[in-house]
Amino acid sequence: MTTPVVSPCPLRDQLPGVYAEDGFAGVFADGLDTMQAPVLNTLDCLDAYFRPGLAPVHFLDWIGSWIGAELDGLATEFARREAVGTAMALHRRRGTAYGLATAIRLAFGVTAEITESGGATWSARPRGPFPGDPRPGLRVVVRVPDPTAFDTRRLEDLVAAARPAHLPFTVEVLAERTEKR
Repeated sequence: MTTPVVSPCPLRDQLPGVYAEDGFAGVFADGLDTMQAPVLNTLDCLDAYFRPGLAPVHFLDWIGSWIGAELDGLATEFARREAVGTAMALHRRRGTAYGLATAIRLAFGVTAEITESGGATWSARPRGPFPGDPRPGLRVVVRVPDPTAFDTRRLEDLVAAARPAHLPFTVEVLAERTEKR
């Protein structure tokens, strides 16, 4: 059983003297307080509703939909809160190796090995060699205990959404490396 929310400003205490002694007016004011208390409580705590660490669980998906947080497949409350809390920073880093690695870590809880074809350099002389591979590409490798149980399709969809738009990509899901002694 849930505890009823009590109004911080009961209407019964604010009734004029003529109505304060009337039983019906007091019961009517108590009924209004019962309906009004949750609204006042929500308005008093409204700023907490928009903070991912404090928001009620049922509110997280709604906030996440506002800011484009990727919540599909996230089962735990902690993971959902972290995804909503970092969504704006991820949008700023979208299309970078760091942003892609962070999105994969949030969605799957694993560290991805990302190899991209690009590069940057400068030269004091013209006609220097171009950095990186001339063929554009992005390779994402994820190592997990059981590759057959991993949702590769979901990973491919995530990489397709978070990669630079012009880069073709490949995704590999491999078994974790075991160290030999």
